[in-house]
Amino acid sequence: MFVVSSEQSAARDKAAIGAGVPSRALMQRAGAAAAAELMLREHRRLAGGVRVFTGPGNNGGDGWVVARALAASGIAVCVVEVIPAKTPDAIAERDLALPLLRVEEGFGTGAESVVVDALLGTGSSGAPRGAISAAVAAIDDARRRGTFVVAIDVPTGVDATTGDAPDGVVADLTLTFGTVKRGHLVARGACGAIVVLDIGLGTHASQDDGAFPIVDEAWVARHVPPIPADAHKGTRKKLAIVGGAPGMTGAAILAARAAMRSGVGMVRLIVAPESLPVVQAAEPFALAGVWPVDDTSLEREIISWADGIVLGPGLGRSAETRAVVDRVLAGWGGPALLDADALNVFDGDVDALARGVAQRSVLLTPHPAEFARLAGASVEGVLEHRFEVGGELARRTGATVLLKGVPTVISAPNGFGLVSAAGTPLLAAAGSGDILSGIAGTLLAQTNDALTSGGIAAWIHGRAAELAGQRHSRSTLHALRSVNNAPRVRGLTLDDALGALSESWPTTVRVPRYPVLLELPAVGERQ
Repeated sequence: MFVVSSEQSAARDKAAIGAGVPSRALMQRAGAAAAAELMLREHRRLAGGVRVFTGPGNNGGDGWVVARALAASGIAVCVVEVIPAKTPDAIAERDLALPLLRVEEGFGTGAESVVVDALLGTGSSGAPRGAISAAVAAIDDARRRGTFVVAIDVPTGVDATTGDAPDGVVADLTLTFGTVKRGHLVARGACGAIVVLDIGLGTHASQDDGAFPIVDEAWVARHVPPIPADAHKGTRKKLAIVGGAPGMTGAAILAARAAMRSGVGMVRLIVAPESLPVVQAAEPFALAGVWPVDDTSLEREIISWADGIVLGPGLGRSAETRAVVDRVLAGWGGPALLDADALNVFDGDVDALARGVAQRSVLLTPHPAEFARLAGASVEGVLEHRFEVGGELARRTGATVLLKGVPTVISAPNGFGLVSAAGTPLLAAAGSGDILSGIAGTLLAQTNDALTSGGIAAWIHGRAAELAGQRHSRSTLHALRSVNNAPRVRGLTLDDALGALSESWPTTVRVPRYPVLLELPAVGERQ
C-alpha cells in the first residue's frame, strides 16, 4: 500500500485502464465496495435513510453507484444532484440508478441519518465554489445536527496532495480507493476514519514514481526482530542513552522506560554528574554513568558496553553538550539515534552533522521545528513539503531522517522511505519524542537498520496512543466519547501510552477483510 499524490493516484488509474480495465468497471467496483463497507459498518444508521450529494465528474459517478447499491438493498435513498453528471461513465451510472431512488432539487438535507459526499474527487483543488460550496454548507449543517457524514474518495474541499482543506466537508468516515492519498494523512481531522478499498488496480497500484509505502500492522509484524526462546540480556542488546542535563532528567528516564518496554536487554543512562543520583533513584532497572570527558571514560561507559546509542533526550544546548556529542560520535562506530538537543547543537551546521554521521547506521528524529532550525528552513516550508524535505536532508547527511508529525515520514539516503499514520493527539505532548527515541533506539541496536527501525518505532509509538485512547474510552462514560465514537484524549497522559506500549507489538496479524486494504481510525475530538 502506497501513499500517493493526486497525480500519482490518477497515473495508477490510467495505467489500469490502459492495460484493459474499463474505466466504468473501476467506477462500479469503487461504488459497490463503498456501499458494501458502509452497510457493514453503519447498518443501524442506514435504517434512517441516506442522502447522496453528487457532483459532475467521476466522483459523482461513484456516488450514483453507491446510491443504486444501497437502494437495491432496500434502503431509502435520496440523491441531490448538485451539478448534473458530465462524464460518460457518471451519466451511465446515473441512468442506471434513477429508477431505484428519489432525486431532489435544492440543497435541503432532510431527515436522513446518513449523508454521502460524492461532490468532488482527488483531482479537485482549492476552496469549493458556487453550487458545490452551497452543498458543502448543507452537509456541514446536517453534520452539526448529528447526521453521519461519509466522504467518497476524499472529503470535498480537501486537496488530495497537500491536505489543504479550506471550507470543505468534515467527514466522519472516508471511503477511498486503491491507495491512500497524502491529503488523507495530513487532513485527518477532516477525513474521520479512513478505509482504503480494493477496486482492482492490481499491480498498477505499485509504480516506481517515488511514492512511499505506508507502515501497517502486517508490515510491522514482518519486520519486528523476533526474541528467541534462549534470549538473554546480551542477545536482546544493550542501549546507552546520553542526555539528562540538570533539571532535564525526565526526558532520559522516559526514553529508558520506553526502551525497556520495547524489549531491550539493558539500558545505561549517561547523564550529567549532577543528574546521576536523580536517574538512579527514578529508574532502578537502568544502569547509570556520567557524560564522557575523555577517551577513557567514553570507552568505559559506552564503546566497550553498548550495542546502540541514543543521543539527545534532555541533553541541553551548550558548548559542553556539543563537545559531548562530538566526542561520542567521533569515538562510537555503531548504530546511533540523534534526537532533540543532539540535533539542536548542530543548528544551521548540516555539514558538521554529516561529518559526525560518517559511514554507519544513523537515525535522526527531528520534529518540524528542529528540522527547520537544522536545515535553515521555515517550519511552514517543512510542513508544506514534508514528504520531500526528509529525503533532501538524508542525502546531505547520509543518515535516515524520521520527520515527526501527522503523518510521520521516514526517508533514507538512497531515496527510499516509509510513512506511518498511526497515532493520536495524545502524542502532542512534551516527552512523546523521548518515548519514540527509546523504542527506535532499541530496534536500531537490535537490527542496525535505521529505516526499518524508524518505520516500526513510529507505528508502535502511534499504536500505543491509539490503544491508550481505546482503553480510556472503555472505562469512561458515554459523555466522554465523540459523535463518531472516537475516544477523546483529554485527561490522558504519556503514562497511558507507556502503559499500552507492551501491548502494541503485533505477534500475529489479523486476517484481512477483503476488499479493505487499510483502515485508519478517526483521531482527535470531533465537534
